[in-house]
Amino acid sequence: MMTERKNVLGYELELCSCSPMTGFFRDGICRTDQNDLGSHTVCAVMTEEFLSYSKAMGNDLSTERPEFNFPGLKAGDHWCICAPKWLEAYIDGMAPYVILESCDEQCLRYIRLEDLKSKEYTKDKS
Repeated sequence: MMTERKNVLGYELELCSCSPMTGFFRDGICRTDQNDLGSHTVCAVMTEEFLSYSKAMGNDLSTERPEFNFPGLKAGDHWCICAPKWLEAYIDGMAPYVILESCDEQCLRYIRLEDLKSKEYTKDKS
């Protein structure tokens, strides 16, 4: 792949999504650096429930924002979300499923691996 970053499982960080193009660097990978104040390190699978929750919490991820090159998300899209925001949603019982192979190990500064594993995405959870 294109990165030396590790995922939460200790392996090479995998692509999250190129359609829509995600990541803090808009390269499809949930990686971070010191400029990413939100730590966009969790590869989440969007659900209607999470999109509604996020909007109610002040972060509208479903509305297109062309001025920010943001397509607006729909259920089923994969998107790099901020680790602290995922944790907040998890605590509130609203966290979306995650793709562990595509979550940067840096998200473990905020989230316990056990919590991420409890929301691991599999084909039967869409």
